Amino acid sequence: MAGDKKFVEAITSMEDDFAQWYTDVVKKAELIDYSSVKGCMIIKPAGYAIWENIQKELDDRFKETGVENVYMPMFIPESLLQKEKDHVEGFAPEVAWVTQGGLETLPERLCVRPTSETLFCDYYANCVESYRDLPKLSNQWCSVVRWEKETRPFLRSREFLWQEGHTAHATAQEAEERTIQMLNLYADFLENVMAIPVIKGRKTDKEKFAGAVATYTVEALMHDGKALQSGTSHNFGDGFAKAFDIKYTDKDNQLKYVHQTSWGMTTRLIGAMIMVHGDNRGLVIPPKIAPTQVAIIPIMQKKEGVLEATAELKNVLSNFRVKVDDSDKSPGWKFSEQEMRGIPVRIEIGPKDIEAKQCVVVRRDTSEKEVVSLDAVEKKVGEILDRMQVEMLERARKHRDSHTTTALTYEEFKDAIANKPGFVKAMWCGDEACEIKIKEETTATSRCMPFEQENLSDKCVCCGKPAKAMVYWGKAY
Repeated sequence: MAGDKKFVEAITSMEDDFAQWYTDVVKKAELIDYSSVKGCMIIKPAGYAIWENIQKELDDRFKETGVENVYMPMFIPESLLQKEKDHVEGFAPEVAWVTQGGLETLPERLCVRPTSETLFCDYYANCVESYRDLPKLSNQWCSVVRWEKETRPFLRSREFLWQEGHTAHATAQEAEERTIQMLNLYADFLENVMAIPVIKGRKTDKEKFAGAVATYTVEALMHDGKALQSGTSHNFGDGFAKAFDIKYTDKDNQLKYVHQTSWGMTTRLIGAMIMVHGDNRGLVIPPKIAPTQVAIIPIMQKKEGVLEATAELKNVLSNFRVKVDDSDKSPGWKFSEQEMRGIPVRIEIGPKDIEAKQCVVVRRDTSEKEVVSLDAVEKKVGEILDRMQVEMLERARKHRDSHTTTALTYEEFKDAIANKPGFVKAMWCGDEACEIKIKEETTATSRCMPFEQENLSDKCVCCGKPAKAMVYWGKAY
């Protein structure tokens, strides 16, 4: 049994060193491995299976709103990238360039896409002519490259997987409605599938996407009290359309510019899931997104009839994603491994259970153990998974709310940022100078101006001038 314990002992306690705990979990649960390319990660089958479920859930939701999937090239000519000044300046420090093809120097540098706004604009300029061609509702699943200086698995890497949606509309109102629609879609997905509660709001001009009129965000709070931007939706107005000359003939026979949006989520959602739900035994995966929802572990599996009963039980539970661990590892090791990998439900069945026509059902997040009749096990597992999904969200929301502080003065604000990990709600005058000062003096950034505004006071927490908005602030990944 001493050997069984090593599986968990290899994890650093999150209370001792949260960053190391996180790294231990992603490695020990075999979600990623480090590659020979600095700053890039290998997503192993256990990690990629989670991404596949995220992808499927989101893709279905996108298509329900009329979105179609497309694929754009990986390379962007420098001349095309330069067409939108604010956009290229925003991404310039992170761009990777291709300067040689085969043995020849390229006549023009090619950017390895950090995002695809310019490609979509070039595409829309060629295929949009009339109001009848609108709206264009596109999405692509791909990887992008951003030359990050410091990286961390799932949260920040030089190449990562994501989806990027791009739409073109006839009017500003339609574009704004789509921007908010996709943000709400993200929030619903995070809360009801990932069990991650979020704050919805608008980014300040300082924090908005380069080239956007407005950026909206869903912000989540991790277990260590740091914020994580978990999805963004951008309204581009007609700025990109003017730069790329994307015009259409309207019903009044007048040429007009389209209005565009863009929205995206990335593999950092897996990092968010780990940091919101994980514990000192490893991952805790919400049932709706778990690649394996139920792990069946036969006890004394060499005994006659045990593996046959296990196979029959798997068949009974065929409506769920089930895996049988009939390897030659000890039961204790299998239990620790199931917990490390975050599988929501474990079922133990051995000779005595078979004789009594029962099994033992264990819930991953709370460790609740229950003896269940084999006749009732399918219903019981369904109830446990449903309850676990709901209660994981409730726990995460309770943690977020208990780690949200209100600050009315700058001294209260600085004390909260320094000593109370989590969100800090405070009023802001709208002046970027205050934003910069707060970041320089506290390392906290504005996370968003929430849609649900509160009038905490009439004065900016930093300068004391009349306040224009309540803002969520915090240290962030």
